[in-house]
Amino acid sequence: MTHRWEMAERRLYLCTPDRDDLASFVRSCIEGGVDVVQLREKDADAKRIVERAKLLARICAELGVPFVLNDRPDLALEAGADGVHVGQRDVSPAVARRILGEDAIIGLSTHAPREVRSSVGAPVDYVSAGPVVETPTKPGRPGTGTEYVEAAIAATERPVFVTGGVTPQSVPEIAAAGARHFVVVRYLTRARDPMRAAQQLRGAIEGALTSADDRAIRGAEPQHADRN
Repeated sequence: MTHRWEMAERRLYLCTPDRDDLASFVRSCIEGGVDVVQLREKDADAKRIVERAKLLARICAELGVPFVLNDRPDLALEAGADGVHVGQRDVSPAVARRILGEDAIIGLSTHAPREVRSSVGAPVDYVSAGPVVETPTKPGRPGTGTEYVEAAIAATERPVFVTGGVTPQSVPEIAAAGARHFVVVRYLTRARDPMRAAQQLRGAIEGALTSADDRAIRGAEPQHADRN
């Protein structure tokens, strides 16, 4: 797909529910290093979702990061979002694409190898993979482990955003499985200082990716036999 945002360049994806301090919270997270924002609100009515989505669309446009809405391409269109993220039981990516157009970002949740394989022919710009560990934001869904991260990355050329338990402590292991894009929920939504927490998480990501790239370069270097 072609649009103004290149998802492969994005590293830290905030998925947040609505909250009283939504505007200041999201602004702080972006200033700390978040470079994609999703509003995921399952319980509010459509009017409230559109109202809050319009707010975030303005903030994200001002700060130069893409904003997507969860589940509802119709509300994403009304709110002026950059795109929508859909799950396996939501409207299909093809329908979302027809509603939002070719310039929109379409993301798709995957939790198993067959789901990511089926996404290869779908009109999506990225997929999410996980949750790596069981999380309260996905009740009843067991953790996939990092094995699924590796399988998802191997199965698609699209960016794979890894979900589930992303923290500065867990990032190195997830990055070692090949991940380059990370979705965060609780580590930021529960933070007392969201900007500082985002900075710490972004720093951990950059450090882990640098280490992974260095290992890959060393592994690709030819090994010369000792001639002595």
